Amino acid sequence: MAGILENSPNYKLNKSILEKFLSLPQPPNKIQATYIWIDGTGEGIRAKTRTLDFVPEKISDLPIWNYDGSSTYQSEGSNSDTYLYPVAIFKDPFLRNDNKLIMCDTYKYNKKPTDTNKRLSCLEAMKAAANHKPWFGIEQEYTLLDMEGRPFGWPRNGFPGPQGPYYCGVGANKVYARDIVDAHYRACLYAGINISGTNAEVMPAQWEFQVGPCEGISVGDELWVARYLLHRVAEEFGICVTLDPKPMQGDWNGAGAHCNFSTKAMREDNGIIEIEKAIDKLSKQHLRHIKAYDPKGGKDNERRLTGRHETSSIHDFSAGVANRGASIRIPRGVAEDKKGYLEDRRPSSNCDPYSVTEAIVRTVCLDE
Repeated sequence: MAGILENSPNYKLNKSILEKFLSLPQPPNKIQATYIWIDGTGEGIRAKTRTLDFVPEKISDLPIWNYDGSSTYQSEGSNSDTYLYPVAIFKDPFLRNDNKLIMCDTYKYNKKPTDTNKRLSCLEAMKAAANHKPWFGIEQEYTLLDMEGRPFGWPRNGFPGPQGPYYCGVGANKVYARDIVDAHYRACLYAGINISGTNAEVMPAQWEFQVGPCEGISVGDELWVARYLLHRVAEEFGICVTLDPKPMQGDWNGAGAHCNFSTKAMREDNGIIEIEKAIDKLSKQHLRHIKAYDPKGGKDNERRLTGRHETSSIHDFSAGVANRGASIRIPRGVAEDKKGYLEDRRPSSNCDPYSVTEAIVRTVCLDE
């Protein structure tokens, strides 16, 4: 394992030296604000940091900034300035003190949203559906890789034993890099993200964390920042993170971002009636949702939604109680309580949560 890690330049760095400098007193009138945004792939996360001479308390305190969009697949080099509009503030678990992480929207030179700015239209949908009080919880699955692109902990020449002992596993022969998972969990809590849990997944080197319940647009903001934190924590350990929905071909589980959803009416007594109505609406918009559920309009999910490995077929809509092979799962407890939420199991692990939650709200709440 050490040999694999030694391929990572970050692993070789002496982290204790960094702490000498991070422990230096910070001037009382200066903070570091790290602006985070989604690049032109719709999947990649970018970030850069600036000094502010005040501690921002609300979004309107923060200045609009810009960056070279030609280096992030979002503009031409001859007209490259692209704008960052702050939308959410979080505490910075790496720099601490009063330093902040700033989630941003991206806009072109003419102040129109970039092609991968899905937040703007999502926010419009959430405002229109505000009286429904839509809640979301997203289960983010991911896979840890070494610098050679192999799932972390897998034999260099061969494969681990078949799936079975790894899900929620305990022991050095069942789970790998729990350090990263625990560090990420604590970083999310510190930042102010509503992270609700984590577990080892079915494929070795695959993990999951959950964000939510969050109301409206906030689940998208929080999941994107939680992804940023995951990449940053793994960077410290010299390990890579992939959100590829099918990182290993063959008899291995893929990775999704199951979306749990409810409205106020679903959460009230006999809300199961509203849940069933929502499922009926979703059944009539299957293709629309498949297109919204991964950045490539369904092409990534084709590799994952095969009807095997706890997935439904991408071609067919299905629903069932406690059925992990269905498009929509009604948890057993929800069926017994006759109220609660539904789980849409179709979104891919690399989905844009703004696109996913917008599609659900427009179909279920706005009857579009």
